Amino acid sequence: MPVVEKVAAGVPNDLEPYWMPFTANRAFKQSPRLVVRAKDMRVTTVDGRTLIDAIAGMWCCNAGHNRDPIVAAIQRQAAELDYVTAFQHGHPGAFELAGRIAALAPADLDHVFFCNSGSEAVDTALKIALAWHNVRGQGARTRLIGRERGYHGVGFGGISVGGIVPNRKMFGTLLAGVDHLPTTYDREQQAFTKGEPEWGAHLADELERLVGLHDASTIAAVIVEPMAGSTGVLPAPKGYLKRLREICDRHGLLLIFDEVITGFGRLGPCFAAERYGVVPDMITFAKGVTSGTVPMGGVIVRNGIYDAFMRGPEHVVELFHGYTYSAHPLACAAGLATLDLYRDEGLFERGAALEGTFADAVMSLKGLPNVVDIRTVGLAAGIDLAPHPDGPGRRGYAAMDEGFFRQDAIVRVSGDTIALSPSLIVTEDEIGEIVDKTARIIRVVG
Repeated sequence: MPVVEKVAAGVPNDLEPYWMPFTANRAFKQSPRLVVRAKDMRVTTVDGRTLIDAIAGMWCCNAGHNRDPIVAAIQRQAAELDYVTAFQHGHPGAFELAGRIAALAPADLDHVFFCNSGSEAVDTALKIALAWHNVRGQGARTRLIGRERGYHGVGFGGISVGGIVPNRKMFGTLLAGVDHLPTTYDREQQAFTKGEPEWGAHLADELERLVGLHDASTIAAVIVEPMAGSTGVLPAPKGYLKRLREICDRHGLLLIFDEVITGFGRLGPCFAAERYGVVPDMITFAKGVTSGTVPMGGVIVRNGIYDAFMRGPEHVVELFHGYTYSAHPLACAAGLATLDLYRDEGLFERGAALEGTFADAVMSLKGLPNVVDIRTVGLAAGIDLAPHPDGPGRRGYAAMDEGFFRQDAIVRVSGDTIALSPSLIVTEDEIGEIVDKTARIIRVVG
């Protein structure tokens, strides 16, 4: 069985029992990338090396790693209340956190349904959409519309509306009646764009075609990411989201923004909906709500949707949906402490102020070997590398390994795309370090 050389104290020498998610298990267990500590912008490996984390965990640790106020809040909560069922019971932290999140959301997005991950948040939002049409007497509205190259987690609902082929192809026919908008990305029209591309708003009009094909009376909701993150950082074109909103309004469709990645300052404001001046009917969130410390996700819902369920006998459950760990006390404590950090340190404003610096730095990689496109928006960047002659994904995988083992940097790869998404606490010097190390990685794997 694979073993870790120079085994550190407390590190198992048998890696085989753990079936790792979204991982090439055999390759990993031959050359494991094991991390044992983290603080702020850095992580420490089992062999004692310090790496800069260029991806905030995985779009998660927006306030940085292991921040003392969050750690202390989790410790206090664990000592006071470890768990209480969220079914017919509650604890004060859940209501306080819901109120704080609702206050950060735009317009009348005033109600929060808690779960434990982005995948659960998406499935929750889709179920709420279907149920909302049902309680209003429009139960024939069952069709859901996603987008090609969209990522909405790994529940059956999420992979059905998602549009990433490897996530879908092994799992059968998925949910019935799902359709997809085209991707907003076209390299010939948008290559090397900072921020929102000028070209592409018209692609929202494809929703009109789908309405014509299926009829609005059969469609429940449309779900999109304001920035498609997991597929390689694809910002929405200018005006695209507003046009989607207009078409949804015209035909009575709910519009869901999946902000699991873009929420909590990744694109500047707390939610990307504010950046784009568009009010969706629901927002899904996760990741940054606790800066990655304790799993938590949720859906923020407009008043009219929530109110439609609040009818009938008061003792009857209005929505038969939820999770054992919804609004878990430790997650709520982490969330409240995280929101305090965002506010007290002005991290959303800090991220917005660094957007131009970050974009300029990343765009300096243009012209390096095999770099065929770069996209930036907020504190996120996607760098497309040409596929290796031996096959797609090999150059990207080599880039990840090169970063971890030799350049002391953690970068994320999706196929042959390198993604960068540093924490909002990143300094200008650290942006320079990330880009310098990424340049070295690209030169080596070129």
